[in-house]
Amino acid sequence: MAGGRRQAPPREDVLAAAMEMIAERGLEKLTMAALGREVGMSSGHLLYYFHSKDELLLQTLEWSEGRLGVERSRLLGRTGTARERLDAYVDLYVPDGHRDPHWTLWLEVWNRSQNADEDARDRQAAIEGAWHRDLVALIAEGVSRGEFRPVDPDRFATRLRSLMDGFSIDVAVGLRGADRAQVLGHVREFLDEGLLADA
Repeated sequence: MAGGRRQAPPREDVLAAAMEMIAERGLEKLTMAALGREVGMSSGHLLYYFHSKDELLLQTLEWSEGRLGVERSRLLGRTGTARERLDAYVDLYVPDGHRDPHWTLWLEVWNRSQNADEDARDRQAAIEGAWHRDLVALIAEGVSRGEFRPVDPDRFATRLRSLMDGFSIDVAVGLRGADRAQVLGHVREFLDEGLLADA
């Protein structure tokens, strides 16, 4: 290398390291300096590439969501009933437990979005929009096949995602009495009552 300078690691390696740090140590330990030590860059170099911690967090979320989007497409593309695939969607959506790294990151991005610019808000909306569109399409498919009762797919998806978001926040922050198994039970009961009754 010219001048003995070390080349910066690829962007994806930095984002993967950030996500791993969140998973292992929690979001409060993710500083530019700590991440820089992890990937062999100075905090100044990280700021040059990402401009702010808010941007680093948002890009890490986008990277993580891209991976989840691939998994979601795989699950929704499987053969089987719409309800089986809907259960798989819910399973992927709900956090694994207290301090789930993906949900920890989402909560921080949501918290910071109060002061975010329009570009950041649009990027968050794009992530949420992808989840919503897939859910609407799946519910519409179940309705068209007579597997679900005739609900408005967009309206039902909006209510379902709000329910899952509320429960998921409780699980991710470790609210006493809120665990993944209970949440999945509540959501499946909501699906039975809302989609299967009189189908």
